[in-house]
Amino acid sequence: MAVSVRALQATDTLPFIKSQWMFYKNDPHWVAPLIMDRKKLLNQSKNPLYKHTEMQLFVAEENGQIVGRIAAIKNGNHLATHHDDVGFFGFFECTNNQAVADALFAEAEKWLRARGLKHIRGPVNPSLNDECGLLVDGFDGPPIVLMTYNPPYYADLIERSGYGKVKDLYAYWLEMAKYRSEKMMRLVDVIKQRNQITFRSVDFKNKAQFDKDVELIKQMYNTAWQPNWGFVKMTDEEFAFLASDLKQIANPEYVFFVEVKGQPAGFILALPDINQALIHNKKGGLLGGVWNLLTRKKQINRLRIIVMGVLPQFQRSGADTAMYHEIGVRGHKNGIVGAEASWILEDNEMMNKGLTHTMQADHYRTYRLYQKAL
Repeated sequence: MAVSVRALQATDTLPFIKSQWMFYKNDPHWVAPLIMDRKKLLNQSKNPLYKHTEMQLFVAEENGQIVGRIAAIKNGNHLATHHDDVGFFGFFECTNNQAVADALFAEAEKWLRARGLKHIRGPVNPSLNDECGLLVDGFDGPPIVLMTYNPPYYADLIERSGYGKVKDLYAYWLEMAKYRSEKMMRLVDVIKQRNQITFRSVDFKNKAQFDKDVELIKQMYNTAWQPNWGFVKMTDEEFAFLASDLKQIANPEYVFFVEVKGQPAGFILALPDINQALIHNKKGGLLGGVWNLLTRKKQINRLRIIVMGVLPQFQRSGADTAMYHEIGVRGHKNGIVGAEASWILEDNEMMNKGLTHTMQADHYRTYRLYQKAL
């Protein structure tokens, strides 16, 4: 029977979400998402991203069964920022069948072309401020929290559909013992004394102070990341939406500001790798997720350094090295053995050199963004 592709109503997200289980039922490394979180992410009436972004979900079916899925995305704020006529695809899943992949991409491309776009880029789920990139190297273990995971054959399906690499995103692994060496500690001490570097944790308990800290982080994020390829500022509502979610899983010890001579210079946000607990929640239910997080909390011994930024005027002060080291100190105290720093653009020389040379990190995974002319 021929493959057919069907567009879903914006409110009909559950078949799209639940189809993912079929693609990973025999994969020991896959971490099932919480169904409630995915519904929230895709809810076009509640997620503030969709105030400026259009999205259409598609599923491919064969003999009445879903065999693939994709989303076509027109991000209005991206277009207003970059003026590049780029649309996006995301949430791509597919059986190892080129005909299915081609049919999915054809529908997504048609939808974007009808809206005047000239290029399609992805995967983004559903934006660069969310999970993004296709894993192309480093399939030897489960993904770290809020990073993507997929079968190796996805790259072949995408490339045979006419897509080529547009940018690689790197993930680095930092061993706590390795970058807390005596040599590193002496270097950090010199940097801290020379520039009067201190740290201040975000206050999670005082709501008024927390709101002020979130506002400062937003300002720093939108300033420090602005020169980056593909970057789009988050709106106030988007940032509040994200902060509310991250607050549920963040540890205040791993969210702090760095100050240089008393001036806020940057911040770092690292999250406990809750995927170490959620990998046991095979059905993606909320109660199962909560149960595994509560009962397996002590087994979590990894972090993901999800955001680390320094304002332009302080980028040669050593504040970034000092923050990485401080995360190591705090993590070691709590039984953390390692951390993933991700993701970093392949051509961000300052960050990549700092991680490999100064922090002795290993580039252990690569995620790829693809693009095609429409």
